[in-house]
Amino acid sequence: MSDVVVSDQVDVRVWGKERGLPYPYPLICHLLDVAAVFGALWDVLLHPRLRERVAGELGLGAGEARAVLAWWAGLHDLGKITPPFQAQVPDAFKALTGDDGSYVAAAGAERLAGFRHELGTHWALVSLLAEAGYPVSRVQARSLPHQVAQLLGGHHGCFADVVPPRQAAAAGQYQAGLGQRGWQEQRRCHLEAVRRVVGAETVPAGQLSAATSVRVYGLVVLADWLASSVEWILPGLPSRTWPGSAEQLDAHYRQAARDAPGVVATARLGRTEFPRKKALKFEELFPFTPNALQQDIAEVLPGLVGEEGSGLVLVTAPTGDGKTEAALFAAATLGRASGARGVYFALPTMATADQMFPRVASFAERVLTGERALLLMHSAAWLSPAMDGVQCGRATDTWSLKEAVGHGEQDADASGDEFSAAPATAVEARAWLREGGKRGFAAPLGAGTIDQALAAVLPVSFNALRLYGLSDKVLIVDEAHAYGPWMQTLMVRLLEWLGALRAPVVLLSATLSGRSASSLVDAYRRGAGFTAPCDIQPAYPGWLFADAVTGEVSDARAVATLRPRTLDLSLQQVTWDCDDSEARLKPGGRRGVLREVLTPVAEFGGTALVCCTTVAEAQRTFRDLRRAFPALARKKGGIRLLHSRFPGLLRQEITADCELAYGKPGPDEQPGARPASILVATQIVEQSLDFDFDLVVSDLAPLALLLQRAGRGRRHARGAAGRPHWARAEERPALVVLEPTGPDGATEPPRSWGDVYDHSLLLRSAALLREKAGQGIAVPGDVQHLVDAVYAQDFTDRLKEAGGEEAEAAARRLHALDQRRTGAQIAEETLAVMTGISPPYAVRGDLSLLSKGTAEMTAELLTTRLGADTGRLLMLFTQDAGGVSLDEDGRLPLPGMGAPDRAAVRRIVARAVPVPGSWLPPAGERLDLPAAWRKQTHLRDLVLVPMVRTAEGSEGSESAVWHGQLNGRHVEFTRETGIDRI
Repeated sequence: MSDVVVSDQVDVRVWGKERGLPYPYPLICHLLDVAAVFGALWDVLLHPRLRERVAGELGLGAGEARAVLAWWAGLHDLGKITPPFQAQVPDAFKALTGDDGSYVAAAGAERLAGFRHELGTHWALVSLLAEAGYPVSRVQARSLPHQVAQLLGGHHGCFADVVPPRQAAAAGQYQAGLGQRGWQEQRRCHLEAVRRVVGAETVPAGQLSAATSVRVYGLVVLADWLASSVEWILPGLPSRTWPGSAEQLDAHYRQAARDAPGVVATARLGRTEFPRKKALKFEELFPFTPNALQQDIAEVLPGLVGEEGSGLVLVTAPTGDGKTEAALFAAATLGRASGARGVYFALPTMATADQMFPRVASFAERVLTGERALLLMHSAAWLSPAMDGVQCGRATDTWSLKEAVGHGEQDADASGDEFSAAPATAVEARAWLREGGKRGFAAPLGAGTIDQALAAVLPVSFNALRLYGLSDKVLIVDEAHAYGPWMQTLMVRLLEWLGALRAPVVLLSATLSGRSASSLVDAYRRGAGFTAPCDIQPAYPGWLFADAVTGEVSDARAVATLRPRTLDLSLQQVTWDCDDSEARLKPGGRRGVLREVLTPVAEFGGTALVCCTTVAEAQRTFRDLRRAFPALARKKGGIRLLHSRFPGLLRQEITADCELAYGKPGPDEQPGARPASILVATQIVEQSLDFDFDLVVSDLAPLALLLQRAGRGRRHARGAAGRPHWARAEERPALVVLEPTGPDGATEPPRSWGDVYDHSLLLRSAALLREKAGQGIAVPGDVQHLVDAVYAQDFTDRLKEAGGEEAEAAARRLHALDQRRTGAQIAEETLAVMTGISPPYAVRGDLSLLSKGTAEMTAELLTTRLGADTGRLLMLFTQDAGGVSLDEDGRLPLPGMGAPDRAAVRRIVARAVPVPGSWLPPAGERLDLPAAWRKQTHLRDLVLVPMVRTAEGSEGSESAVWHGQLNGRHVEFTRETGIDRI
């Protein structure tokens, strides 16, 4: 390339990219590339109405806005024209800063390793854009030059603090990494060259709102990533002697602009198209007749939304009333009217997200057109069978391997190749979207966990990119009631942002209190600019609509339920003997009562769910029931166990087995009652899993959760012939609640429950259940009243009205527990406010408020507060011959000491077991991981536990018993029970 530096000409020796290239790529080329790709993204991703809105905010026409914003995008890497960055390629730096004195910097400036080029962009652009005529405000955060500089300086995931005007005017004096003579001149030359080539001479007259900043930021980041790949750069890499004349820069940009739409299309970053027909009928989207809820939404919602509207739909209905299909219809209506380009379906757990993924895929195949790239999004999505292309006939990993696996062998589904383009996989995302978790929300369609969306309002890297990804989608949130105070507060903050972005939202809930409903709806309206609160009284079942344009909230529309029922409630007071392993049963003990309740299942057939509070109690209950009903235990599937402490792969297989045994009856299913089968499980069954049992038994839990679990009772219409004789009344499903009591007969949650549930909510729930015992609970008639009654502020006063010393004592006890609950709730909400980012109306031009909370945000805090177990064990099974394997049968040897390939990583992680952090030994006392594992993100936090076979499976058991040592405690593993600490 040219050795001559001309003060008013771009120096093409200044490089921008070099990794994977034969020689460095001129920075000016990269800046023009990103500007071109930004233009293509603007054309493809933004709805025309949204382009007009952004342009209007800046006082520009749509065409002018496209050019100006593309220019901004091109300036994102201007901070690479600095000594610390250029010095990363010593030969290029030496050629640049030779003996002619063109580039001057303070001594040692090139060694300022802490000076990042994105910070250089932020500091340098403030004065340069002011020189370019951009309007300046007395308040720096509201000054357009600073707003643009701060936005572009955040393109690596984090926005820096506002640069005070005096420092910005003399940036080189405060940031030695910027360099002095020559460096500033070249930054100006690059800026002016890109502006000329792109045609961005028009000066904006407005400012950037928080919502527009998020949208522009998202497009800038995506454009940078697309234009940074070696595959993009190599065809346009100029020769070493390329002078970079004005004509050559024009030609380079023209070619980049021609290529940009292709790279956007190949990455599958297009728009999903919703059905354009306004008077859309439900039957046109789904192959069945709608129920009352679905029909009402289909008939009324389009009129409320209007031609170009957006807003929030809140649906409250019992489990099994078709909320999912109602939500997808609402999404189609909102998506068409608002100009959204896709859908994200958020669920509470990874298991429920895995289940929803094929349903969203099926909906997309039938109903949607345009770009339909679909991603599964949660922390273990890449391990899920839902992403394995099973429908294409590919093999998947299994817990028990039929053949030995040698080192270096890859799964057919783990090669990293793009998915097939066959119709069955037309909605699956291609490789670019699947590389790294940060790109996921760029896909037009997604199904995943709610934490993926909530991370958008936490000060984590690229949270603003998540906000952008949600800004142009319909967000569907299932089980909106199922989150604690911390997550609920984050949900409020997310809804504020989505309201500001005018992004459509659908909230689904089976048990949402009126207070919570008002909080969520008001948050969305507040973000949209309507601060007056509203009083929401949800209809159950029913729905309402909050308009993002007018702020108006429709009256809740009550509809008939699909199957009105009355829960046949039995409240059994029991002495807690779950930990007792003695053969003799205690009078009134939980073990004996549970056996009595389940005897009809064992003797006459049918299915039952036993829902326990902790994993340990579920494991003990499973073992006790196997002893109580040995004949049933010997039958395959007679007694099952499902909880979170199985290896991930094994848990997937158990869940799939349960879906076959307890799921919705298929059209070819033979009539008749199902054979006797009992599922012992934890809370994981209460959310989104479509299970149907003849009997539901649950330990005491907050009333809303009990109603969720009861929804698994006689959920599907099987008819009298499809139920055992003791469960033929499908309209009166049985719910047995085991209430732990003390010697005085008062509710006494066992110590083993810890703080799984708030004790005041347990006492309140037990009191309400006692009132309903013998009457039953009408569903849906009683549900909303009961859910609200649990949280009633006058609850203790009503207890006192019963009179007597016992009532007074109970009221005093409940009052003390209520105070503790209120304090804990305030602490959780305060923590969420402190850790979360600022609401959109508080940003006021300072994007650094999107990258920081008042409390430090750590990965540990995020993991703990989002409810995940905090450790992962990997069991190493010692075989009789002395070898060590990752499976019980010795067919999957421990990978060698080299770096594991993708297939090996998948096999390893799929066999990890989530456990509480309290189980884990201190870091210095753990077995050493292979060195290559410590460099691998998915492996470096694993804790290795050697396991030794101590017994073969007992009668009725399918697996051996394995034991190991962990942090001074014995752990036991069997295929039926998972891992247990003894």
